[in-house]
Formats: sequence, structure tokens, C-alpha cells
Amino acid sequence: MGTSDEEIDRLLGKLTPRARALLLDGATTWRTRAEPALGLRELVMSDGPAGVRGEAWDERITSVLLPSASALAATWDEDLVESLGGLLAAEARRKGVDVLLAPTLNLHRSPLGGRHFECFSEDPELTGRVGAALVRGVQAHGVAATAKHYVANDSETDRLTVDVRVDERALREVYLAPFEAAVDAGVRLVMAGYNAVDGTTMTANALLSDPLKGEWGFDGVVVSDWGAVRSTEDTARSGLDLAMPGPDSPWGEALARAVADGAVPEDTVDDKVRRLLRLAAWLGALGEGEPTASGAARAGTEAPPAPRPAVAPRERALARRAVAAGSVLLANRGVLPLDPGHLRTVAVIGAHAARTRTQGGGSAGVFPPHEVSVLDGVRAALRGRARVVHVPGPRPDGPAPPLGHDACTDPRSGLPGVLLRMLDADGRELYAERRRGGRLLEPRLVPGAHTVEISARLRPRTAGRWTLGVAGFGRMSLALDGRPLLAGDFPPPTDDPAVVHVNPPAQYAGADLAVGQDALLVARRELAPGTGRATVVSAAPPAPDAAASPAEAARAAAGADAAIVVVGTTEHGECEGYDRTTLSLGATQNALVRAVAAANPRTVAVVNSGGPVELPWRDAVGAVLLAWFPGQEGGDGLADVLFGRAEPGGRLPTTWPAALADAPVTRTLPADGRLPYDEGLHVGHRGWLRHTRVPAYWFGHGLGYTTWAHEELTVPPRAGAGEDVTVRVRVRNTGARPGREVVQVYLARPGSAVERPVRWFAGYAAVRARPGESVTATVRVPARALRHWCVRERAWRTETGRWRVLAGPSAGEVPLVADLEVVGPRTG
Repeated sequence: MGTSDEEIDRLLGKLTPRARALLLDGATTWRTRAEPALGLRELVMSDGPAGVRGEAWDERITSVLLPSASALAATWDEDLVESLGGLLAAEARRKGVDVLLAPTLNLHRSPLGGRHFECFSEDPELTGRVGAALVRGVQAHGVAATAKHYVANDSETDRLTVDVRVDERALREVYLAPFEAAVDAGVRLVMAGYNAVDGTTMTANALLSDPLKGEWGFDGVVVSDWGAVRSTEDTARSGLDLAMPGPDSPWGEALARAVADGAVPEDTVDDKVRRLLRLAAWLGALGEGEPTASGAARAGTEAPPAPRPAVAPRERALARRAVAAGSVLLANRGVLPLDPGHLRTVAVIGAHAARTRTQGGGSAGVFPPHEVSVLDGVRAALRGRARVVHVPGPRPDGPAPPLGHDACTDPRSGLPGVLLRMLDADGRELYAERRRGGRLLEPRLVPGAHTVEISARLRPRTAGRWTLGVAGFGRMSLALDGRPLLAGDFPPPTDDPAVVHVNPPAQYAGADLAVGQDALLVARRELAPGTGRATVVSAAPPAPDAAASPAEAARAAAGADAAIVVVGTTEHGECEGYDRTTLSLGATQNALVRAVAAANPRTVAVVNSGGPVELPWRDAVGAVLLAWFPGQEGGDGLADVLFGRAEPGGRLPTTWPAALADAPVTRTLPADGRLPYDEGLHVGHRGWLRHTRVPAYWFGHGLGYTTWAHEELTVPPRAGAGEDVTVRVRVRNTGARPGREVVQVYLARPGSAVERPVRWFAGYAAVRARPGESVTATVRVPARALRHWCVRERAWRTETGRWRVLAGPSAGEVPLVADLEVVGPRTG
């Protein structure tokens, strides 16, 4: 099928105005509508960006799980990110997915943002470059990528309704910039967010038309975030093209009537349909012919899950390499890398060591085929060479985790897992199946279903007072061995889809359990309109004694040649739908690190979080290694770094404060529905420099296993306004190992006629060198880094005159400085 405009117009002419309007909302939660008259099949969409879940939330349908987006940005390696995009595309095609809802291009504006793990960085230039690389990687293999969430959707509090107030210059230079980079990379879809900007909801905002479709020339599809369309005419008259999900969106028949009544112009709808057909043609979903790989074998969401093929060794190897490439060595006092040949005993300490958090919470979650914990990785690396002792330490603060298949059995079959039953209004069984665990977000709907029941026979390994819970909305109950523990009606306090369908709050009760005495736990929730069907059953043993745990860990550390203590956040601390209220890891985890460090100077603290956390003990430990949410191969990739098989390749994509109070931008809570971006241009390292504050670790910071000297910066004597500038930085490997350095370039404009940051990130290049070798990094500074948005003229302008170019290993360390003369007309 051709994709010419003439061919698209010919197809469009086959449809009535009503049929055209009906194409513009979803057929189901994850599918667009088909149109047999055009040979148009449904397009299937799936959440990302760390994995491709597909259409169903089912733990039996597994997905390759990559490191979090913040970890990918920390690689500062666009070629690697592009390769990982190709891996995601292969997953999408295997699952019959046409459109991947990634990358997320919102910024780390405040360290409290709850969805940092899904976003790349604090900086628009780095975010744009890494995001564009992922887009290229995904789309090179015939799967469409989606840049989201357009625009200024940088925090989670009241995200469905918040009205972000941001000045025009900051909007253009900071928040829109990564989306412009994605459009330049050819992204096929852009997702309009839930939020409003300057008083207008994004699904009806003029920013969809200009700059997106007008100035940038975006010819793809603008899709709504799921449920973000709440009205018909204003959104239909805007640049929005597709309302998801369906089939009950405010478009559909309502849009068809609005077109018939003249409230929405026919040519406006026609432009939207053209875009949808253009996307379908690119995907091979339009016209006659054989279905493409991405269009074949599409199982419905209620069909039995297809078996997951074994993960190819090359997929695992690439995911493992990405872990090491994104891990950031924040501090090292001669402890790393650990030499396995000189180790007899290694203590691995902490709950996160055995249950490493591999991904963030929310709609981006997937079910990986396996997860390698830090403990698993260390044991595998040292097998046959050294003894590994594990001490779990205190339980992290937060709610009880969902039941796992290793902690219970299905009471009907006796096999590991839980029994899921769907009951009618009289309690009769309509359907039953064994499932692997207690987190069931989409129990299979059957005709007449009234109640979801999850039952499990608990097999306690610890005696004492257990915490048992059930999560969901509506009327719920929990019973143990026939004895009621809780019952009540729990209406949803929000219609946020991430809360209702993915992460509902739990209700808890306590019960005494004994080792060797199984107990039958039964949870029920009634299905009611507007409450979803997600049901989660959880159980947590008695928490270890808070005072005894650090002491036990310290004893193990003291008797070991090295100690690895793993601490991190929980899924309720970093999760879609919620912003954080603190950066603290909690008193128990901080006490654990201090106790281990005091017992053994060769202590490595591994931080398992998606965004910044406070590290009050960072100067007391031998090394601090940031693992992020490392994906399914996390433990093996981190072991590669810990034992020197790979260098920690990461550099911080976001500035980390020593304490929350130090951060220049912390506000995520709207007032009267509005969230002002009063900081303007001064986000991330720009804000720290403006306020002359010193963070724990600067944007761009990261150590390897060698050392570097930045020796010389060469800048052309002059450059024309609107032209890219190439600068060269000579660096020398002054250490004893080969290594990789990320050379960073920043700009400053002394005496500028407009407001500027003290300096701002403008470009980078990575180089490798052997011990003692000097190499030259060639860094392209794009013309956009020198331009500013002139609000009065509503145009890009570049100041002529003297500019300052700075180079170094981070935003806070730029030892090389040179001047650049910009000449020519004052244009962008």
C-alpha cells in the first residue's frame, strides 16, 4: 500500500463523515478501530518504556525488563540506548504490538517527582538526545514510538487536573525541547498529558497545533493519555487526533454528532483521520496484503496467555551490559573493584539484596521472565571462590508486599501460588484458575461475575504477628481460617487510572501465625462500576527487631573480607500516581548502613532507587554504587561492576542533593489547582548554580576504575549565529586501567541582554583510552544550545558577541574554559 497523500485522500473519500469521526477513538483499552472498507486493521498499543507488557496484566505473559529510563540516561551512550530500543521493538513485534507508549520525555524538575524512574533526566538536551536514540531504535524495526507526556507533566500530585503555570520562554527552551528532538528523530506519535498548561487542558491545548504540528511539522498522530479526554468539542477542535481508551470515550458517537451539527469542522476531522491512516500505512496495517509481523496472531486480552519463548542469550547479554553501563559509582575510597582472588568471605546485607527492586511502580510495570537479585549475582560471581553470607537486615519501611508463589499454595491443587475464583451474586463459582501470586490486576471477566475471590494457604516460616492485607476498591473482605479479619466498603478517592487499575491502596489486619501450621487466607472484593477489578493480597511476617538487625549485620560484616549492603526505595515510595514527600531511605536502612560501615571499612553501599535519595552515610562507607532500578539482569550486571569485569559506565543524569531542603526546586503540590514553575529556566544544575548551593553529587558526576586529567579545550575563534559549534577537549587517562570518560561541555554568556543560567549543559562525547594515553573528544554543540526564545518577537534569536565555553567531568567541575565569538545576524 502506498503512503502518498493522494492515496490517503482516495481512501478517505470512501468514508462518510460519521465513519471518519468514529475512527478517532479506541475500540478497546489498547486497540484502535478497524475499518474493513479501507482494509484498515486495529492498531495495538502497549505501555513501556522498560519493557513491552502487551494488552494484558498477566504474570504468565512475561516481558524482557530493561533498566529504568533514568538508568538508560545515566549511560550517556546513545548507541547503546538505540540498541535497547531495537530490543523493545523485537518484543513488541513478538507480542503483536504496533505502538509502544514510550519514551517519557518529562523532566526531573523536582527530586520529589514520583515517576523519575520513567523519565530520563533533569536536562532538556540530555533528555532529548537519549529520547531520540530510543525512538530511532524502536522505529528502525517497524514499531511506532510515542513521545510523552506533552507537556510539563513533570510531577504526579493532582496530575489529572493540575494547571501548570510556566512562562513562555521556559516552556520553549526547557520543557518543549525534548519533544522537538523526538519529532526531529521522526517519532510517529505524541501523547497529550492529563495536565493543563496555562489554564487549558493539554488535550485541548493550542500547543498541540503550534509548535508541534505547525512550526515543527509533526505529521504523526497526537494520542491522548488514557482517559485524558473529558469533553468533546474543544478537544476535537484542537490538535488531538486520537482519544484513548475506547469505546466509551467522549468522542465516538458524540464526535460524529458534533461534526453533523457543524460544531466540529469536517476538515478538522479529516486531518486527524489522514494522520491515523498515514500511521497505519507505515505500520503495514492499511490495505490488502499479508499481515506484518506486528499485525499477526493477535490474542484478545481475555484469551489464555501464549507461552513465553526463552529469552535469547543476546537479549540477556545486552540487558546485562546496560546495567553496568548505567550504574554510577558515586564515591570510591579504593574499595572497588573487589578482587575475587583475595576474598574468602563476603557479607551481602539488606532486604534489597535478596529482593532487588528491578522496576518502578505504575502503568509501565511488566512481568519479567526472571529477576536476578544482587545476592544472586554476587553468589554466581563468587561460586567456588568465596563464601557469601546473607543477612536480610530490617524490613524496608512501607506496606506489605504481594503474596509470592514461594510463600503460599493454591488450596485446591496444592501447587505454589493462589486460587483465583470469579463468583456470581449468590457466591456460585463461575470460573477458577491457579495464579502465581497475589497481585491480580486484571482477573478474567466472565458473564455474571460479581465478586473476585483470591485464596491461598499460607506456609509461615516465621512465627508471630503477621500483617495481612487486601487492596482494591468497593466492598472487600479478608478472612483467615474462616475468621473475619476485615470487611468494609472502600470507595476510590480518585479516578486516576494508575491508582484504580494498577496500584490501589490496601487495607490491613493483623493475625498471629505459627511455623508449621498452615492457614487459609481468603480475600474477596465485589466488582462495581468505576472501581476497576485490580485485587491484591499481601502478607508480611513480623518485622525483625529494629535494634537487633543492625547488630547482626555488623557481626557478619566484621567477619567478612568485604561487605555489600543494599538499600533502596519501595514501590510505594516511587510510583506513578504519587509524588514523594521525602528523600529519606528511612531510619532503619540508614542505621543498617552505618552499622555495617563501622564494622568493616571495605563496605560497598549499593543504592537501589529510580531517583535521588538522601545518603547521610555516604562519607562513612568505602564506596557508593548507584544501581537504579536495573531490570531483570540487575544482579549479574552489578556483580560485573563490583568484581571489576566491567567498569561502572554511568554519569548522573540528575543532580542529587545531600538533603531535600537544599534542592532549589521541590514544590510539586498545587495551590488552588495551579502549580507555578517559578524557577523558570533554572531547573536541575542550573538552579543549584543560581543559588550557589553545593549538592551531594552534580549532574554529570560519576567515577570509573581509572582517573582522568582534562588537559586542553580548543574552541574555534568565531562561529556564525545559528550554526553548530565543534569544540575539542583533550583528556588523559592518568590511572592504571583502560577506561571510558564522558567529556561534558557547558556554555555561559557573560553580560547577556536576557536572563540566563550561570551555565548550562550543551553537549558531550565519550572517549576511551589506555593507561597514560591522551585522546581528544570532539563535542558538537548544537546551535539550539546558544539560542533563546524571544517572547516579544515570538521567535528564536541568538546573541552575538563573546560566549564562554567550559568543559569538564560534571556540571560542578569544569576546569577548562575558553571564549567563543559569535558573529552574524541575530537569528536562531
